[in-house]
Amino acid sequence: MSELNEKVAGTSDANFDWDLFEQGDVVGSTSVSELEEMYDKTLSTISEKEVIEGEVIALTKREVVINIGFKSDGIISRNEFRYNPELAIGDKVEVYVESQEDKKGQLVLSHKKARALRSWDRVNAALENDEVIKGYIKCRTKGGMIVDVFGIEAFLPGSQIDVKPIRDYDMYVGKTMEFKVVKINPEFKNVVVSHKALIEAELEQQKKDIISKLEKGQVLEGTVKNITSYGVFIDLGGVDGLIHITDLSWGRVSHPEEIVQLDQKLNVVILDFDDEKKRIALGLKQLTSHPWDALDSELKVGDKVNGKVVVMADYGAFVEIAPGVEGLIHVSEMSWSQHLRSAQDFLKVGEAVEATILTLDRDERKMSLGIKQLKTDPWEKIEEVYAVNSKHKAKVRNFTNFGVFVEIEEGIDGLIHISDLSWTKKIKHPAEFTSIGEEVEVVVLEIDKENRRLSLGHKQLEENPWDVFETLFTVDSVHEGTIVELFDKGAVIALPYGVEGFATPRHLTKEDNSNAKVDEKLDFKVIEFNKASKRIILSHSRTFEDAKKAADDSERATEVKTTKKGVKKLKDNLEKTTLGDISSLQALKDQMEADEKK
Repeated sequence: MSELNEKVAGTSDANFDWDLFEQGDVVGSTSVSELEEMYDKTLSTISEKEVIEGEVIALTKREVVINIGFKSDGIISRNEFRYNPELAIGDKVEVYVESQEDKKGQLVLSHKKARALRSWDRVNAALENDEVIKGYIKCRTKGGMIVDVFGIEAFLPGSQIDVKPIRDYDMYVGKTMEFKVVKINPEFKNVVVSHKALIEAELEQQKKDIISKLEKGQVLEGTVKNITSYGVFIDLGGVDGLIHITDLSWGRVSHPEEIVQLDQKLNVVILDFDDEKKRIALGLKQLTSHPWDALDSELKVGDKVNGKVVVMADYGAFVEIAPGVEGLIHVSEMSWSQHLRSAQDFLKVGEAVEATILTLDRDERKMSLGIKQLKTDPWEKIEEVYAVNSKHKAKVRNFTNFGVFVEIEEGIDGLIHISDLSWTKKIKHPAEFTSIGEEVEVVVLEIDKENRRLSLGHKQLEENPWDVFETLFTVDSVHEGTIVELFDKGAVIALPYGVEGFATPRHLTKEDNSNAKVDEKLDFKVIEFNKASKRIILSHSRTFEDAKKAADDSERATEVKTTKKGVKKLKDNLEKTTLGDISSLQALKDQMEADEKK
């Protein structure tokens, strides 16, 4: 370019022949073609569709002017350099030559395409060399952020933004930060980057230094970094420790947020730590004295205390009588009742209660309480209130195969044996007689004060009808009955007055030899009555069989009587006939003997 300038400078306007120049002739001693050749040598040789390096020569809010050594400069939108807000004049950048001239004769360049063409090579090189690269955070996405790295959209997981939990992701959008490439999936063109990885190495050394100086029992100041349902993470200045929820307070804590809040500074004590896993267990409640140590020294078994239910379980309730001091009321100490119930039937969380101290162990810091002791034990005067043969109303609580458990009042339970439910009905299961929750009348049959049991009866409310049945259902008496149940071994027959009888299959055959059916009404003869076992054995067949037999016996008796009379008459006749014949024969014999003598 300097040579061209000298030659052009050496040609004055007075000597310059413009006509010859237009014809391509010499200019002074130098031809136009020589001048053009000399000018072209001062320019870079570029080709379209290639990536070359250029220099930033000017910057505006919207555009970046790039010199690539061509006859004209290229202009690129500032948006293509959004990932690099620190771009300055004199910086070297890669550009893609889209066209040497557009319609206006302007060089057309693209920095975005240049980055895209070489981006995968750069990303892979950054991963292999553990290189620190810059990226522009474009926007939020599910689970993290989208970062522009060499023109590629890389994923920055939320957990990899910082070593501290991120509360506001939006504050990072639009920022340029340094990253490390931590994962590449060539098949799906996925790139994962991390900013956290850059600071972890430094923090790791800080942690080692801090942990090396830790001692159990040491008190440090820390800042609440994160709150979870199970505890609080405390930043001790480069290393984190955990206060478990049980170490926040001597009292019950439902959630750590009840005790601490984010960014709060507080003193904590080191309970334990692990050099290898770098886990530090911290405590907050240990900085205050245990509430049991401040418990009234005069408090003793039998005293009454007031408190609030803090935790409920099926087996009982925990009652806080002072901050950090709790006692257990077992479900068995909530009521004098013996039947099984849940603690939730008596108390609920937050309820204020008065209780009696049953046991107190200051060394083990344990206390058991009772609330039923505040009421009089109903079994103390059981013989007076519920004397034998006294009648009462009771509520059905439960069934068993052998009877019904009922409650006369809170704490007074009893059993009605299945055999004491009815005088007349054969009850296979109590559910046939009553239902749970129903009220029934009972009679006290027996009291077992030692075992806190009552034997009760229901049928005893009425007189024993079997005394009357004994005179009604005598053997061989006939009664109308209905077959209510039929099975292999026989049938159950409903008789008058609500009593039931039983008949075997052979006693159910009707006169036409057909079998009796359920709900059929027939006459039945009593063939057995047992008052002690309350059993009546019946027979339908015997009703007609016995009648027929009686008729046959009467006819046979008449025939015998008639026969006897005929025989007697015949015998009389025979006797007369025989005597006459004998006289005639004797006379004939005498005649014959006389004739022979002659």
